[in-house]
Amino acid sequence: MPPKPPRKGGAAAAAKGQRASPDRGTSGTSPPPPAARLEFGETDFVALCDILRVSDIVRANAWKTYEKVSSADGTLVGYSEKKKDMWGICIFIAAIDLDDMTFTFTELLKSIGMSVCTCFRLLREMDVNMDTISTKVDSNVSRLNKKYDVLSALYHKFERTCGLIYMVQPSSQTSAELSFPLVLRTSWITFLLAKGKVLQMEDDLVISFQLLLCVLDYFIKLSPPAMLKEPYKSHVSAMSINGSTRAPRRGQNRSTRTSKQTDTDTKVIEVLCKEYGCNLDEVKNVYFTSFIPFLNSVGIVTSNGLPEVEDLSRQYEELYLKNKDIDARLFLDNDETLQRNHIECLQLERTPRKNNPDEELNLILPQTPVRAAMNTIQQLMMILNSASDKPSDNLISYFNNCTVNPKEGILARVENLGNIFKEKFAEAVGQGCAEIGSQRYKLGVRLYYRLMESMLKSEEERLSVHNFSKLLNNNIFHTSLLACAVEVVMATYGRNASQSDGTSTETDLSFPWILNVLDLKAFDFYKVIESFIKAEPSLTREMIKHLERCEHRIMESLAWQSDSSLFDLIKQSKEREGQVDQPEPTCTLNLPLQHNHTAADLYLSPVRSPKKKGSTASLNPTPIMDAQPVLAPQTQKPQKSTSLSLFYKKVYRLAYLRLNTLCLRLLFDHPELEHLIWTLFQHTLQNEYELMKDRHLDQIMMCSMYGICKVKNVDLRFKIIVTAYKELTNTNQETFKRVLIREGQYDSIIVFYNLVFMQKLKTNILQYASNRPPTLSPIPHIPRSPYKFSNSPLRVPAGNNIYISPLKSPYKFSEGMLSPTKMTPRSRILVSIGESFGTSEKFQKINQMVGSSDRQLKRSAEVSTAPKPLKRLRFDIEGQDEADGSKHLPGESKFQQKLAEMTSTRTRMQKQKLNDGTDTSATEEK
Repeated sequence: MPPKPPRKGGAAAAAKGQRASPDRGTSGTSPPPPAARLEFGETDFVALCDILRVSDIVRANAWKTYEKVSSADGTLVGYSEKKKDMWGICIFIAAIDLDDMTFTFTELLKSIGMSVCTCFRLLREMDVNMDTISTKVDSNVSRLNKKYDVLSALYHKFERTCGLIYMVQPSSQTSAELSFPLVLRTSWITFLLAKGKVLQMEDDLVISFQLLLCVLDYFIKLSPPAMLKEPYKSHVSAMSINGSTRAPRRGQNRSTRTSKQTDTDTKVIEVLCKEYGCNLDEVKNVYFTSFIPFLNSVGIVTSNGLPEVEDLSRQYEELYLKNKDIDARLFLDNDETLQRNHIECLQLERTPRKNNPDEELNLILPQTPVRAAMNTIQQLMMILNSASDKPSDNLISYFNNCTVNPKEGILARVENLGNIFKEKFAEAVGQGCAEIGSQRYKLGVRLYYRLMESMLKSEEERLSVHNFSKLLNNNIFHTSLLACAVEVVMATYGRNASQSDGTSTETDLSFPWILNVLDLKAFDFYKVIESFIKAEPSLTREMIKHLERCEHRIMESLAWQSDSSLFDLIKQSKEREGQVDQPEPTCTLNLPLQHNHTAADLYLSPVRSPKKKGSTASLNPTPIMDAQPVLAPQTQKPQKSTSLSLFYKKVYRLAYLRLNTLCLRLLFDHPELEHLIWTLFQHTLQNEYELMKDRHLDQIMMCSMYGICKVKNVDLRFKIIVTAYKELTNTNQETFKRVLIREGQYDSIIVFYNLVFMQKLKTNILQYASNRPPTLSPIPHIPRSPYKFSNSPLRVPAGNNIYISPLKSPYKFSEGMLSPTKMTPRSRILVSIGESFGTSEKFQKINQMVGSSDRQLKRSAEVSTAPKPLKRLRFDIEGQDEADGSKHLPGESKFQQKLAEMTSTRTRMQKQKLNDGTDTSATEEK
């Protein structure tokens, strides 16, 4: 029941007398008289509501949320004495849910004295019940979190960069009114204003950084040479001599001045691009298509040669108040609301100082988010440097060998989809960024032609045929291959700042955005992923992981959308031999997932299975070539869908892997239940597949777990299940908060279980409580991912029982972005000598041996260079190790020499392992 309000006149007067917000400036409005408001909660709660100018309905809902959260057992330990923090968060939740935001996010943080990171953490802790925080709030918080991460990364990069460009101490040749802090503030606010006006999708780190370089270039040219450090000072001085900059500006027309520095004087931007690893053409594109139009539109007023900071700040504040989010000007003041706490700061990786040679080398080779993004793009460029955006001569030869030449259709399709992509990119990012979208699409086209040629060569070797007319005239195959190539490019540029949850495709370029743009079904896109990865050996580990994650998302939910062709294939499979056929027989679950199917097989499926011994059936080449198929006897059953069979094999393995992970967290005291849960789970996917329509694989998994535990009298509540589920990787709270009940109606997973799942499977579930439970389904064989190296140690050939762990990168792939891990040069080396792979204690002893050595590591700590192997190693015919003649470091023991040699072989052994996997996959299924 609502609390009785203890409101007092003194408190109301105090609340009324407080100003609207510390950062609102003169734009705030006075709150209505307190007497006009309904009174809920304690006096301080009422005062906080008045400060934030919230409506009656918001304060009522906020108080109800507070009562609900504060009454939960064990909730928010440590926050019971911080009621004001809780009240502020509850007001924020209510305002978003009701679309009644009367305050900005920064105003909220200021009013309760809380930092951004603390607020995000508290919101996560409050969400103990599935209905505490709605998916709408989740989405809003996710957007704020992304924006904060991008702004924080850009500001720290901006601050360090300005320190390398400008003289901190004023020079006698510099006007007394010009100072480093003034230039810093004016530049940052100009960037914030440009970013807000140019970019609709403000969490794009790469375009934002390119725009920041444009702003830096602009202000460097406006600055007197005496304020600049080399090499910028020399370039600006040369331009001043030529009369292209530093002309009197008080009476000069702004547009005239702008035009003078747009067509010439690119030396500064060239230096900036080279310094920070940016593509010059891309930055120039941003400069001329986005930044210059921005300058022409804002009407900048100058003072002392620089834009008026007050005028820029006023324009930015209008944007900030409109968006009601983060006031990024506060970064300039080191405001506590934008600072991370001490622990979080320790976890953030900054560009390190160089270590003293006498000090212990205990820092990793770090990458800031910006540097990581630029390096990832450079890796892609290395792959595409030799590629063309037109079909190569080899491809033309393949086209000419076709019965129906596909060249004209391919070129027309590429052009048509390019126009659509450019338009959709501009809609999502900003109209001024259309050419940026065109550039990225062209990179995707290069990769598309490169992969097409590689795939055709592989098919030619596999099948010994030259006519691929059916495949090359297949529209879905080409659209899927092109979509996959463009997705790799988009992920390289944008995944670092934008991780899609599948619900906001209009403002998010992350997968599955590309499917919507190219009007491609997820099930069709899935068919090309594995062949794409195998056909491009130069793909980075991060891009392989990204494509694997795309495949998982398709198997989890995207392929199960109601308009998917998957359901038609399943129905056709069920109709074979009087409803007794299955998409994939359960007897194959415990067999290794090995197949020799390629994208050609899957796109031309259904096809005949690979030829068996004694069989006269035609081989796979028949449907790929433009040849007449062999007629089947009348009694032969319809052809089986290769794509459906392989899809179900992968779905089963993914489903069991996720179930096993969840069971280990929740049912470690009842291991016997896992097999029962899996049987129900697998039965549902096979026989009640309609339950998956417009739903998620994990929803069926959690319901199966709850149902079995219920009939087995094991106390496992949904609240506990979803709490553990949230801790799994790549999960989304919408999975259990918003489940389809019936057409157009969504509710929590509890409601779905009661109204849908249990009603459909009640008879089956109750069988598990009887003395004669259903026959248990085989446990799927779970191999390592076919797309990445195993995490298990590799044995050195003829190396006297020596094992080397795979090469570990000092960077992890988080949200599609390279970011540093906590790995040290020591922890990168894990080796077992003289015995099989053992326990962690054995590695710790070896690491202690390495740690006690005085060996000097000769690797550079520079961020821009990758660590070089200390030695190359080769193996002779008899398997004996032999160095290439490189000299060992002075003072190295034999153990250290051996360790250096083994470390340097990791990459080569990984390639060997990949080749072995390729050879295995080329073997026909028996």
